[in-house]
Amino acid sequence: MSRIESTFAALRQQGKTGLVTFITAGDPGPDLTVPLMHALVAGGADVLELGVPFSDPMAEGPVIQRACERALKFGIGLPDVFNYVREFRKTNADTPVVLMGYANPIERIGPDNFIRCAKDAGADGAIVVDYPPEECEAFADAMRDNGLDLIFLLAPTSTVERIRQVARYGSGFSYYVSLKGVTGAGTIDTADVARRVAAIREHVSLPIGVGFGIRDAETARAVASVADAVVIGSRIIQEIENAGPQAAVPAVQSFVAGIRAALDSREQEVR
Repeated sequence: MSRIESTFAALRQQGKTGLVTFITAGDPGPDLTVPLMHALVAGGADVLELGVPFSDPMAEGPVIQRACERALKFGIGLPDVFNYVREFRKTNADTPVVLMGYANPIERIGPDNFIRCAKDAGADGAIVVDYPPEECEAFADAMRDNGLDLIFLLAPTSTVERIRQVARYGSGFSYYVSLKGVTGAGTIDTADVARRVAAIREHVSLPIGVGFGIRDAETARAVASVADAVVIGSRIIQEIENAGPQAAVPAVQSFVAGIRAALDSREQEVR
């Protein structure tokens, strides 16, 4: 089992909903990434998504776009991201770390080199927004051969064929994008999410995480009733922006702890 598979298996055994959290590497400053990663875990995150800064993040709303801009001003790139994971692993050997970004930086260093570096650093998988599953068979196989999971996005507009492709090549978990739009935009229609997730489960046996619009504990609780994990990114970046660099770490931990408490209280009520 990969670390991601083991984490979701343990969550399932405990009757818990997973909490997947996102930050952009290098934001709000290079020295804060690893402390923020540890703060996310301390707050109750089960899986960490570490965003690779990119100049044209087409799936991201204004909040994460600003995070990328801040990180790029520090010159943060893939080598730095690998180093953050390596540093994090010195004191945390258990929490899965997924690298999330776009194809261009991977193509620049070469997919094989990316896989080698990610594995050596201690990463567990990747989400590459603009790698369609129809064109990813070789990359997905190479990732899997190296013990890494390739996680694909599914959207409200995904066809049955696309869902089947994700089932064929994806591993770890599947990420359902609950909105027709970019990260952090709009509000979630939980009834529609429930219908879409049920349709995905007809073809995909992987755990399903839902994101792109979960901004508070109430929405997280609602999504948890139909998903295996809730995914929060833009709202965490907003906490970083609002708190400023000096107070970002405790602010993020406090926010994530509130979401974790809401999920846990729902699960206690269900029992």
